[in-house]
Order: sequence, then structure tokens, then C-alpha cells
Amino acid sequence: MNATDQLAALSGATVAVTGGFGLVGSRIVHKLRAIGAKPLAVGRLDAYGFPVYSSVFRISPADPDVIAGDITDTALMDDVLARSDYVIHAAALADVAECTRNPGAALQANIQGTQTVLDAAARHHHTLKRLVFVSSASVYGVGAGSSVAGARFSEENPLRPASVYANTKLWGEHQTALALSGSDASYAIVRYFSVYGEPQVVKENSHSWVVAWFAMRAALGLPLHLNGGGRQVRDFVHVDDIATATLLAAVTDRADGATINVGTGRATSIRQVADLVRRHRPAAQILETPRPQGDPLGACADTTRMREVLDWAPQVDIEDGVRRYLQWLERTPEAIPAWLHAEAGAAA
Repeated sequence: MNATDQLAALSGATVAVTGGFGLVGSRIVHKLRAIGAKPLAVGRLDAYGFPVYSSVFRISPADPDVIAGDITDTALMDDVLARSDYVIHAAALADVAECTRNPGAALQANIQGTQTVLDAAARHHHTLKRLVFVSSASVYGVGAGSSVAGARFSEENPLRPASVYANTKLWGEHQTALALSGSDASYAIVRYFSVYGEPQVVKENSHSWVVAWFAMRAALGLPLHLNGGGRQVRDFVHVDDIATATLLAAVTDRADGATINVGTGRATSIRQVADLVRRHRPAAQILETPRPQGDPLGACADTTRMREVLDWAPQVDIEDGVRRYLQWLERTPEAIPAWLHAEAGAAA
């Protein structure tokens, strides 16, 4: 059975998507709309600014299935989950650098917010079919920065989070199991590796989302920063594949209670990403810079469990994904934030 056939089980179902205004959440919402499900997208509008949500992510508070609100709002989450068949809990302060600078905000969003969602799920466990908690490969730790075959993160590996963000994600995994184990509500945990792809938009003072960073800087004639020389490796997973895997985790029987890596099984160095961008933008220059605090050396995913449990594999490789992003950016230059234009103007 292919993914389209599997996801047909969601047709007519109501699916709450926390973080529904973000890159991953909005893509999940659009997929749900396309297959005839009824998404309830819950989120805040303060991460990027309203124009990004409406014109780039194509999510608007005027949409009937969109709810502008905070996941720490108990009454809101109780109302949303009372109406839902499934929950995709993707809301988080997902910027490693921002979590490091402001751990209080990370605790509020990623711990208090998650607890509020889980409390509501537990209250409505008789009607909820499954909650999918979105976690991160950062729970594994810094990694070896190697592309050799043995440098893989398996779901059975010891977990050694090395950042505030990773700590909150590991807590969320444990708390999901504690809150929902033994109830009628099913759960699954998906550990995302490095998400990228259109319409990703960079945030100021962040070092995450390197494909978008390099593409936007190249478009403005700014140098591509190779933090730590670019020897770190990542398992880059296109947002289309991330959204599909997350929804499959919601409907696949074998995913009940499972923790699943979502990756490609291929390690790509940051320097290789710069080279892929420069293949299409040969004028782009490279500047080596220090490796930021908390930035992992990385490894790729062991995808054995994902392939066996979900009966699925990612469809977009990094070469095609970078090309698609660069083409999208050419068509959507308004996605480049004003503050990055200002940096380019100051450097000119």
C-alpha cells in the first residue's frame, strides 16, 4: 500500500495540529486539506510576522480551520482536543540558539505547552485515536560528525541531549508516554532529523535551517558562513517527506507506542550543502566562522524502524531538494526577510 492509500484513512477525520502556522505544521495542514480531512491548526503568529504566514506559508487566521492561540491555554486546548480524532503536537520553540539564549521561553513553550496538550489528550482519551508527539534527533546528543556507515543514530541508542532544546524534547517524549500509557489514547513519537525545503524562512540570530540560510544569503550576494568549517553532518529530510511520515505515524497500526526516526539514512556535510547551492549560484563566496554553542557534529538516521513500521521511505533527496528550494526562492523573493536585506545593504 502506498502512502496516499494509507493516508486515505484520515479522510473526514478531524486532526488538531499544534504549531500549525510553522513550516512543518502548515505543510501537514495543507496535506490534510488535500486528502479530505478536517484540520484544526492551532498556533501563534509571533515567530515570523503575519506576511510570512499569509503569503509564504499560506496559513491565515481568517481560514475557518485556523485558530490563533497559545497551546498553554488550557481552555483552548480542551476545546480543540474535544473536537479531534487525532492530534499532531508539533508546536515548540524549535530554534536551538533561541532556546539557549532564553531557556525560560523554551520551558514555557516546550514543557508547559506540551503538558497542557497532554492533559487535554488524557481528558479526552476515549475519543482520541492517536496523538503524535514531534521530537528531534537532537535527543541523541552531539554525534560524531561522520558520514561513515556506522555513524548512525538508532532509536535504541543512549540519549544524551546537549542543548536546552534537546532537553525539552526528551522530556516531552517521556511525558507523552507517562500521560497516555495505560489509557485508551494511542500515541507515537517521531524524531525529526534536519528539516528543510520550501517555504522555509530563516530567523534572525539563528544558525538553524542551513539550506534556507545559504540560499537566501547567496541570493543577496552575502557570503555563506561555514560554522566550524562546515564539517558537521546532517540527515536532511524534505518537509514534504516530514509531513507524510508524521501523518503515517498517526494512522499506521504498528506505530502505536513506537518511537520512530524520520530521516533519509544519508549524512550530508554543511560544506556539501554550500557546494550544492554554489552549483546553482557560482558567485556565492564562503566564509569560515566558529561553531556555535550547542551545534551538534551530527550523524544520520538509522531508518530501519521507519521503513518497517511505516512501510515507507522519503522521496526527495538533498540534491533535488536544494534545487527546488532555490527555484522556489526565485519565484518568491518576498520570503527573504527585511532584516537580511538590511544586512546585505550594510555590506554593500
